[in-house]
Amino acid sequence: MAVRLPRPHRFDLYVGLAGLLGGVLLWGIGLGVRPADEPIVLWSGRWALLVPLVVMAGCETLRRAAPRTALLTATAALTVDTVTQGSLVTVLMYTDVVYAAVLYGTPASARRIPRITGLLSVAGTVVPFAMWREPEALLIGVALGIVAFAPASTGLIVRNHREAAEAARLRAEQTALLAEMDRVQAVTAERARMARELHDMVANHLSAIAIHSTAALSLDEPETTRQALGVIRENSVEGLAEMRRLIGLLRDDSGDSGEPGPSPTLDGLGALVDTARANGLDVTLDAEHGASLPAPVELATYRIVQESLTNALKHAAPGRVAVVLRQRDGSLDITVTSPYGEREGPRAPGSGAGLVGMRERAALLDGGFEAGPEDSPEGKVWVVRATLPMVEGVTE
Repeated sequence: MAVRLPRPHRFDLYVGLAGLLGGVLLWGIGLGVRPADEPIVLWSGRWALLVPLVVMAGCETLRRAAPRTALLTATAALTVDTVTQGSLVTVLMYTDVVYAAVLYGTPASARRIPRITGLLSVAGTVVPFAMWREPEALLIGVALGIVAFAPASTGLIVRNHREAAEAARLRAEQTALLAEMDRVQAVTAERARMARELHDMVANHLSAIAIHSTAALSLDEPETTRQALGVIRENSVEGLAEMRRLIGLLRDDSGDSGEPGPSPTLDGLGALVDTARANGLDVTLDAEHGASLPAPVELATYRIVQESLTNALKHAAPGRVAVVLRQRDGSLDITVTSPYGEREGPRAPGSGAGLVGMRERAALLDGGFEAGPEDSPEGKVWVVRATLPMVEGVTE
């Protein structure tokens, strides 16, 4: 099976062609590295030095596509060149082949070639001097160092710089990717928080408005209509105030005077229950907790109770709704029960995001949440339970 060499790089073709033309030019004017009568010259024919020159030029074309093959072949060509009159261009091209073998070769080759050429340079210095005891013998090692070790070391230095630059580029890309992922996660979390706040603040008031407007349209009783319109107006005003508070929180630099209103706390549960009663629910509140709780816990508790009352207003059967808060063992337990029975449909349309929002609020505080129908002495009820650990520094 024939072995196909990789396709040479275009620049390497130009390098090989330029080297070949330069060598032929020096050959044409009769310029060689050694005189023809030197003892080392075993092949003194005029055409002899063209053979290693042509082979070396071919190795230059493979310096990047097949660096190992090019280096082995070039070494053989340089060995042949040493027994001819020699060509300076052949030697120069060999240094480039060694450089390219380290720069473009495998990591193992990049480590081995400088070591091997370094050892050869040392051996080429020590051994000839030990044998001949002539100072000129040291020049063999110097020549080996210039032709082989110097380009190999240069290639290793350049390769290390390139790999360091590539590693830095990859780190920069990874950092940018992580920053983008953090940004997307932050935006997603902020959008989820905004959705929860918007749903919990507005859904309660809009549900009451929808229910009482339906009653006002369906009953031809002036007094009932007046009461319904009063409740509609009250919920409209409160909903508008909540919307303004949310808008104030979302603005980076509000031009309005004053700061946005504070977040709801457990002190506002009484007013929340009163609003639910005004909307037609029979609600009881039983709250036992400490005087000071973490702000995130208070906000989450308020929103869970608010959404539970909104769901009771839309879906619960006639009967009493009970809200119970108990503080125990470093956590706050929330329980909201409402009558559960068959209805023709919800009294007001819902988005289906209420339970999701409550579960997310509990999860953000590493708490627990569950909701569903249960049997009780009073009959079947819908129960919402949440447990919120009271840990300082937890944020939504």
